[in-house]
Amino acid sequence: MNVVIEKVQFVTGPLVDALNRLLPQLSSDPPTLTIGDVERILHSDSASLFVAKEGSRIVGMLTLITFRIPTGRRAWIEDVVVDAEARGEGLGRRLTEAAIDEARRRGARTIDLTSRPSREAANALYQKMGFEPRETNVYRLSLDD
Repeated sequence: MNVVIEKVQFVTGPLVDALNRLLPQLSSDPPTLTIGDVERILHSDSASLFVAKEGSRIVGMLTLITFRIPTGRRAWIEDVVVDAEARGEGLGRRLTEAAIDEARRRGARTIDLTSRPSREAANALYQKMGFEPRETNVYRLSLDD
């Protein structure tokens, strides 16, 4: 499998279609993205969107968020998904490595991410890459209601 990891620079219809094809493999109730949604992500100073491309087909994605807080510049990895047909080829690792490189370039001190316990392969990968589980509680307040 000849796959290239790219930081997305421009929004196209096929890019949005690919993201909308991948997101249901990550979330049971994903939003349907529009070109405007993806443009807002790309024009944000804090977000970087990476994709894994096999030829012109996008087979994976990852979003890196960097931000400054009083204790320094931090980074967060979100929405990592590799197409079911492309899993087991090291694409999750390569996407994460690209995000780590970008976080370093932006001066982040740490990178955090979360992964559900049921995603055993992803959890094993992150630990092999040096991510360590933290003793913390993660809370979420839904503002959609």
